[in-house]
Amino acid sequence: QVQLVESGGGLVQPGGSLRLSCAASGFTFSRYVMSWYRQAPGKERELVAAIGSYGGLTNYADPVKGRFTISRDNAKNTVSLQMNSLKPEDTAVYYCNAVPQFVGSSYWGQGTQVTVSS
Repeated sequence: QVQLVESGGGLVQPGGSLRLSCAASGFTFSRYVMSWYRQAPGKERELVAAIGSYGGLTNYADPVKGRFTISRDNAKNTVSLQMNSLKPEDTAVYYCNAVPQFVGSSYWGQGTQVTVSS
């Protein structure tokens, strides 16, 4: 059974930090590109950051460049998102996503809420 379980969301003041984690199971983690997406109320889901199957390549959305860092641990089947200098506009539900390098199904986690507010 495939599972992506996010954790680490919460309420933080502007300028603060949070670290999101996603624990994966039920598939060969090292063969998947892992990403974080977010969806704010009334907006479409958007890509935040992505990391290649062995962590050598990363990609970030312009609004988070220099503030967020994506990383993965293939030994522990986890992907993380370190979020620094958080802004109110970062408020959203953050989702973990897995896409296979080649053929196969993609998977989504259930999401974790991040709220940036004073």
